[in-house]
Amino acid sequence: MEMDSIIIISEILIIIILIVLNGLFSLAEIAVVSARRIRMQKIADDGDKRALLVLDSMDHTSEFLSTVQVGITFTAIITGALGGTTFSEPLGNYLSQFIPYSYQISFIIVILLTSYFTILVGEIVPKRMALNDPEGYALSTAKFMQISSIICKPIVKLLDSSTNLALRIVGPSPKEDVVTEEEVKLLIEEGIEDGTIAEEEEDIIKRVFRLDDQKVDMIMTPRNEIIWLDLEDEIEINKAKIIASKRSIFPVADAELDDFIGVVQAKDLLSKIFEGEDVDIRANVKSPLVVPENMLSMDLLKEFKENREYVHMVLVVDEFGSVVGLITLNDLLEGIVGDIPGIDEEDDPKAVERKDHTWLIDGRFSIEDFKDLFEIEKEMPNEVEDGYTTIAGFILSHAGKIPETGEIFHEDKFTFEIVDMDGNHIDKILVTINEEDSDKLDLESKED
Repeated sequence: MEMDSIIIISEILIIIILIVLNGLFSLAEIAVVSARRIRMQKIADDGDKRALLVLDSMDHTSEFLSTVQVGITFTAIITGALGGTTFSEPLGNYLSQFIPYSYQISFIIVILLTSYFTILVGEIVPKRMALNDPEGYALSTAKFMQISSIICKPIVKLLDSSTNLALRIVGPSPKEDVVTEEEVKLLIEEGIEDGTIAEEEEDIIKRVFRLDDQKVDMIMTPRNEIIWLDLEDEIEINKAKIIASKRSIFPVADAELDDFIGVVQAKDLLSKIFEGEDVDIRANVKSPLVVPENMLSMDLLKEFKENREYVHMVLVVDEFGSVVGLITLNDLLEGIVGDIPGIDEEDDPKAVERKDHTWLIDGRFSIEDFKDLFEIEKEMPNEVEDGYTTIAGFILSHAGKIPETGEIFHEDKFTFEIVDMDGNHIDKILVTINEEDSDKLDLESKED
């Protein structure tokens, strides 16, 4: 009798060990699959040799998963078989006193119990643990998986060859593992949630991605806001322009801005004044960069870096050679880090939330900043086709005409009311968010 008890206890311990082994395989599988390669590489660089084993598993995913599957399958089979033979007979003997088919019922009960503990301790719990700290558990199980891979190597080779053959017959070709921009953004959001990335850093990274996609007309000062010096004007008139504008660099042209000859820096003229010399604007003109309006902002940044002999002002021209705007190095910098207040610039277009939760927005407010403000991820209607870059351009695109003060437009959950017009320019727009109309997609307009 004692011998039987010892055998049963031994078999119970074996079953427990098998379930724990099953759990280790499940833990290792989810940990390695969920672990981030960049973080693991840093751990390896810091001298942890276990990280090298994890990186090797990441590089040989097929062999690693095959080892895991072999381990889980064999432990599950042995656990089920051993549990059935160990407990079903004594349980059946006990139940035979009360019910018929006691041995069949006892076998089912034993299988259900061993399956329950296998699923709980061998699958669900370790997988949840691995998801909570994938890098830590990947390191903890690295040596165990190395030993397991050596033991299971012959079977793994057979399974791997069979898998590759099956994939060649029915499966698609493997895709190159390329990190996309969307995946980077998701990682940034995860970093913000974990507290490892500040919101300001997220904003800068997103702006860099946007800079690579947007054209220079998104960041340029439009033609009608350019302050330029006309060589046909008296010197006193040009002096007054320089003093009034508080800018540090100006385009210079003969009669028409399209006939520009270059740019002049205010400091060069000021130095002449201090030296007691006559101010000669033409003699201090320098060459600017001239770029087409369809150039990408990131390409323009490269031009700035590669052409140091030019003044840091760019004149943007259209296909006919007419000036449509200008860009300074500061404009590009703001495209990356956001608005930087400067005493030599006009106030940036604002969006101000009022007490009634409506928004008063300048017509020059960037359409990209508008989408960021209201967390709009899709393109605005006809944004690409019409190429507008401001909220005023959006209104003009969909109105198809110059609107009047008080005119109202609806788009999705927004209501746009023209509050102020400056001639033909839309100066102020009142934006109301109508939550109950958030599913409305048609654009309509009406006059008060």
